[in-house]
Amino acid sequence: MKLYIVPTPVGNLGDITTRAVEVLRSVSLILAEDTRTSAVLLKHLGVATPMRSHHKFNEHQTAAQVADVIAAGQSVALISDAGTPGISDPGFLLVRTCVERGIDVECLPGPTAFVPALVNSGLPCERFVFEGFLPQKKGRIKRITALRDEERTIVFYESPFRLIKLLQQLAEIMGSERRVSVSREISKLHEQTVRGSLQQVIDHFEQQGVKGEIVVVLEGKNRAGQELQSGNEE
Repeated sequence: MKLYIVPTPVGNLGDITTRAVEVLRSVSLILAEDTRTSAVLLKHLGVATPMRSHHKFNEHQTAAQVADVIAAGQSVALISDAGTPGISDPGFLLVRTCVERGIDVECLPGPTAFVPALVNSGLPCERFVFEGFLPQKKGRIKRITALRDEERTIVFYESPFRLIKLLQQLAEIMGSERRVSVSREISKLHEQTVRGSLQQVIDHFEQQGVKGEIVVVLEGKNRAGQELQSGNEE
């Protein structure tokens, strides 16, 4: 028996894999970040497996209990509201608990919002840094400052309510000409990617407004200069 980590669609429900549906139907229990949200998906998929809530507010208390259930002979699947559990979503504590107790853990491949945003950005994606959500208040500026000299492409998640603030902070610390790509509503009807300098993208969203789930992909330091130099050498 094992713990399955099952990615769910970040937008279009058709993005879920056939194998993910098979696992959700075969396990004894599904742990969901929000059972109300997941109930809509499971009904669409025709999955009737029992669900239990597992989120950031209770995972410290429930991880050991779930591990006991699996150790007793049942397989359990963990899903989040969207994407791959553990990537800026609950999951790490449960996986760690199972690993420490010698319980098999299997993560299925599947949807994760930052991958299409990164590839679609037009920025180098062979090496990158994933930062997820920055602290909302304490430590936020310190973290951005620590990334100022990072040469790899940097990926952030952000709320639409804080996007312009983030872009402004990045511009103040890293320079307004640094290139950035902002993707929103990935795999949904109104999916959009806006690319340009930090100042250009700030201007765009100040005029157009911000809606939807956001992924910010920022150029690493000196990438443009390195690429220009490489081109001259050829």
